[in-house]
Amino acid sequence: MNGKLVRHLAPRTLRGRLSLVALTTAALLMTVLTVAFNAVTGRHLQHQADDELRARTAAVATTVDTSGPRVRIVETANDRLLDTNVWIYAGTRLLEQPPSTTARSPLAQAAVRLASEQVHACTTVRADGRRDVRLCSQNVFGRHVSATVVAALDLTPYRSSANTLLVGSLVLDAVMLGCTYALTRLAVGRALRPVRAMTDQATQWSAVASDERLGSAEHPAELARLGASLDALLDRIRALLRHERQLTGELSHELRTPLSRIVIELDWWRSRPRSAAETEATYEVIAEAAQSMRTICDTLLYEARENATFPSTSPGTAEVVPVLRRLIEQVDIPQQVKTVVEAAEPELKAGVAPALLERIVSPLLANAARYAHARVTVTARPVLGDVCIDVVDDGPGVPADFTPELFRPGRRADCTDGHDGAGLGLPLARRLARAVGGEVSHDPGHTPGARFTVSLPAG
Repeated sequence: MNGKLVRHLAPRTLRGRLSLVALTTAALLMTVLTVAFNAVTGRHLQHQADDELRARTAAVATTVDTSGPRVRIVETANDRLLDTNVWIYAGTRLLEQPPSTTARSPLAQAAVRLASEQVHACTTVRADGRRDVRLCSQNVFGRHVSATVVAALDLTPYRSSANTLLVGSLVLDAVMLGCTYALTRLAVGRALRPVRAMTDQATQWSAVASDERLGSAEHPAELARLGASLDALLDRIRALLRHERQLTGELSHELRTPLSRIVIELDWWRSRPRSAAETEATYEVIAEAAQSMRTICDTLLYEARENATFPSTSPGTAEVVPVLRRLIEQVDIPQQVKTVVEAAEPELKAGVAPALLERIVSPLLANAARYAHARVTVTARPVLGDVCIDVVDDGPGVPADFTPELFRPGRRADCTDGHDGAGLGLPLARRLARAVGGEVSHDPGHTPGARFTVSLPAG
């Protein structure tokens, strides 16, 4: 319960917490200094009182004659002044005492004790139950006799001075604590102003994925480190947004073909009454397209996972030739274009899952079928422990000036060529291939047409 109350009462802001810490630290320090100062002041005032008492006893001792066989008091001109609050003893026998005291008073009894000790000593006695009196003794020795002079001093003025100093120090402490808290809040507020500005700026930039960055050239070391951290965070946010847009574009690109097949089959089925066999065939096409969409989503989402690789998330091997023939059946190829699959080894296997192999080769085959004039050739061959798949068409090929942009997302050589596409297929194929240790490359020297090569680990 107490812990919850403390957390509830604690300041919510860093400025308030730092101000509270500074105030607490200053309060502890001032408490220690105040206690030490007043202790030293009390000791100093007591030493002053003792010095005054020693001076008085020394002055009275000059009036005590111990040269003879008996202690004798010599009368002086200032006898009354010297005799104020003074006791003179010959051994323990009282010779003289203040007129206002009696033998039973606390002061007289304390004076007797000091006289009996026969040493220079001081003590403090509570007189009248409300004021402190300091007594000090001094011995006067002769050849045959000795005497003791005891003087008393009221400590009320000294105690009053000490109390005044204590009150003054407490008032000064309160003023200092108030100033400390106010100045700390002001200083911390000014120090945190750049942090607040940097935070607001970073929040604004992160919302729009801006290229602006805070930098660290004009900031102190601590703010420079904060700026670098915020810049790194902004870079990660921008990369995540870019990756999200890329993944969305790739999903829409890859799902376009099976969705088109579903729409076409449904339009064909609804155009006129169909027989049971035709309806069953339509269902099979739609189911196959839906399964293809599911495979596409699983493959791309697995690849998009952070630190995920296909050997761990999608293990397995794929028989290359059956996958290529299945792709040819699924890809929309114009009737005038002939597609041929050639394989040096019919049992050739790639060390990737069949779904991933489809996603890598499908964009290459779709582009080849889209731009080919009469023929598309797909060749699978083993090369030094890898599997290479060449996709060759006899179309116009890739313009030489567009070759550097070929695998950049969203780039197309000619957006007005009458073919649909978003420029995402080739970048997706290369990214998926590289994720499993493979590669997708373009041969700029091949003519006529275009040749793309997929290199994958052998299974």
